[in-house]
Amino acid sequence: MKYFIGYDLGSSFIKASLVNAETGACVAQSKYPEEEMEMITHEAGWAEQDPNIWWNHICTLTHQLLATSKVDKTAINGLGISYQMHGLVIVDSDGNALRPSIIWCDSRAVAYGNNLFEKIGEEKCTGHLLNSPGNFTFSKLLWVKENEPEIFAKTHKLLLPGDFIALKMTGQFTTTASGLSEGIMWDFKENQPATWLFEAEDVSTDLLPKVVDTFSLQGQLTAKAAKELGLNQGTSVLYRAGDQPNNALSLGILEPGQIAATGGTSGVVYAVTQANTTKETLRVNNFAHVNHNAAQNRIGKLLNINGAGIAYSWIRKNTKGSAIDYPTMNQMAKEVSVGAQGLVSIPFGNGAERMLNNTDTGAAIYNINYNIHGQSHIYRSFLEGIAFSFIYGMEILAGDGVEFSLIRSGNDNLFQAEVFAQTIANVMNVTIEIVETTGSTGAAKAAAFAAGAYPSLAKAFEFNSVINTIKPSAQTEAFITTYNNWKLILETKHK
Repeated sequence: MKYFIGYDLGSSFIKASLVNAETGACVAQSKYPEEEMEMITHEAGWAEQDPNIWWNHICTLTHQLLATSKVDKTAINGLGISYQMHGLVIVDSDGNALRPSIIWCDSRAVAYGNNLFEKIGEEKCTGHLLNSPGNFTFSKLLWVKENEPEIFAKTHKLLLPGDFIALKMTGQFTTTASGLSEGIMWDFKENQPATWLFEAEDVSTDLLPKVVDTFSLQGQLTAKAAKELGLNQGTSVLYRAGDQPNNALSLGILEPGQIAATGGTSGVVYAVTQANTTKETLRVNNFAHVNHNAAQNRIGKLLNINGAGIAYSWIRKNTKGSAIDYPTMNQMAKEVSVGAQGLVSIPFGNGAERMLNNTDTGAAIYNINYNIHGQSHIYRSFLEGIAFSFIYGMEILAGDGVEFSLIRSGNDNLFQAEVFAQTIANVMNVTIEIVETTGSTGAAKAAAFAAGAYPSLAKAFEFNSVINTIKPSAQTEAFITTYNNWKLILETKHK
């Protein structure tokens, strides 16, 4: 038997899956730590994490997987890595992190991205980068350059979170075209790193790691890494992608017209297109999908909502804490009618929202009535508010040419909440399929494909099973009325 391990590095948890390539079955899964990982927030709008903690957790997870599955380490044929996107990890020549990672939801670099956009111009940014620099990895590097010059001077390479994990595994400084595109450092027109971007800001292109293919032999475990992970030295690292392209891949989303959605700490709608154009440079992101190459455009058009699952997590902690679990909250929310009897929640409390033109409006709850509203109303209001933020973003995507008819999501996020999924289905008039897969399972299967275990990517994911289908219900009018009220509050009161 040939087995492959996939890792999914999130900002709350790290997940790992062990997959039998012959059957396509996930034989073991694990998640660590038990409680959400801490974010370092020295100032409002900042969010950092120590990348060494990620590595320590990955080592713990690997030992757990092997112990649970009883699979011998000699049977592990390769590794795949999925990771939280847009983060910045800067390292010295020995591969040591010089500072905590500035992660995806940190908004300190907004001004740097805006200034760079004005300097370069919309035409070149749109034509070559398919994005504005925004609050992404390269802009975060510029913040370090100006605010921490001593650290910047020691920088040997800039890495994305997944690149750092690959470095810890292989000892090699590498990245991918898809990864550079998520950091707004890839030139789609020239099909190479956007070195001119570095030159415009007097940043050495030597900071760029070597570019490797998404599905390829990206290195092998060093003796040190193998010992820490509990695996064999020389085990191959075969796949690497940001969590949203990887989540789409895990759901079998590979071709134009297919759409994936994720409701984790952040919320994402991800539509694959073949057009390398956009009318929404500032509010919608366009990245190289996992199967993008020079001969075949496969662009992931991504709409992100920072304040999604983190809002639901926050209200859980601040009502009953660990004494209540999410299934109980979901059931309580179902017992309240559509609209939560007028209670309205705005979930944008996790940094600048790109779809709101990179503004940080904060979160809010409107129309509280002490004589009517209770805990169940709050849970329903939060689920509806997060769903409405998705719908608001989908309307932007629709204006950029995306058509909605079928959406797929995994079974390990907000889409498990019936109120959340039904709200989107009714307002957008779409069918939602919940698929039994996870990002870590997808990363494992992707590694197996890269090793030649499957003849095609489509074949690798044909084992996916649809476990639930949500269609619009008879209450469409009530859902739409509630959404329009939420939208009016967002655009008039909440600025």
